[in-house]
Amino acid sequence: MKFLFVPPGLVVVLSGITAALHVGKLPPALPILREALDITLLQAGFLVSLVQLAGMSLGLLVGLSADSLGLKRSMTFGLGILLAASALGGLAQTPAFLLACRGLEGLGFLLVVLPAPALLRQLVPIERLNRALALWSCYMGLGIGSALLLGPWMIDWLGWQGWWWVLAGWTAIMLAWLGHRVPADHRRHGALTLSAGAEEGWRQRLALTLGTPGPWLVAVCFAMYSSQWLAVIGFLPTIYQQAGLGGLLAGSLTTLVAAINIVGNLGSGQLMHRGVAPAHLLYLGFTFTALGTFLAFGELTAQAPMLRFAAILMFSAVGGVIPGALFMLAVKLAPSERTVSTTIGWMQQWSALGQFAGPPLVAWLASQVGGWHWTWSVTAGCSLMGIVLAWRLGQARHDYPAQSAGVVAR
Repeated sequence: MKFLFVPPGLVVVLSGITAALHVGKLPPALPILREALDITLLQAGFLVSLVQLAGMSLGLLVGLSADSLGLKRSMTFGLGILLAASALGGLAQTPAFLLACRGLEGLGFLLVVLPAPALLRQLVPIERLNRALALWSCYMGLGIGSALLLGPWMIDWLGWQGWWWVLAGWTAIMLAWLGHRVPADHRRHGALTLSAGAEEGWRQRLALTLGTPGPWLVAVCFAMYSSQWLAVIGFLPTIYQQAGLGGLLAGSLTTLVAAINIVGNLGSGQLMHRGVAPAHLLYLGFTFTALGTFLAFGELTAQAPMLRFAAILMFSAVGGVIPGALFMLAVKLAPSERTVSTTIGWMQQWSALGQFAGPPLVAWLASQVGGWHWTWSVTAGCSLMGIVLAWRLGQARHDYPAQSAGVVAR
């Protein structure tokens, strides 16, 4: 039973991975769901995107709510909603009912993941915070990747309803574990210092967040990353199949590209722990996302498939340092301690906007030019904007030192 007594910060990360499992549980089930519930292609698209749409429309609002409700309480509510929605979703007999449950899962997902970085800041010693936030930045890849790997096997064994109920059961375990291991929100003397606005209401916190450059910079920078990453990963199976690879091989190669992103996520924590500035990691990440997609899609490498695949791996692995750096900057540049979840929510909202806009833009360009060979121009544009924002973020850490003084050591 020693596993029950893992550090509270790790339980918070596992809760985020659990929330991401619910995001990734749907794609493996779509073929069966379309047949079992007579789901149209359009409805299937909405099932996939509802979590993303929730992030686009509710990220800031849920972040504000988490700052008001309390960090642990928000995560508890979120896990409870995911548990109920997954259990009810397994009973669905109509597409409309399943869509409603999916919408609830989107809300539960946000309630879990938005307060987590602020809660980690309370739970983790300052000297280990860089690594903890880098580990947190892996939650989406680990959760979705695990669901993509486990889902087909579980569905084959238990059916899609059983897959939904297994995840509901695991969420119940995480809910109890979070309640047992993670202490209630508190302010630790010497680790955290309350800002002057700590007791501000939600209007004041909203105005403070949106009136400060830092939250805008990290949010738009995250959109520059998420838009190109999802556009590339989302179309890789199609690109590979058009190149003559079988569906299973194309899916396996795409899974590898997505999984290697975790290397960069974790590496960012190690590098920041050793003193590398987050802005420098952003320079590195965006430079290699631009270079990687140029080599992967440009006509220069049209006859070098292995080089192209290596370039895609480089794009994902080195680009993976970007989320870890941005989570750290979001925590540091939040205007006050009581606005960290709001800042993360704003960043989540822009991330979802990037994911929503990036793939259609790349698809439109491919249809206009008759192929994927100009994809790199979209990602290069996003990367260039990301580098400009990274430079401004580096300046912001010096322009606004008071907003993080006494909260996180620089």
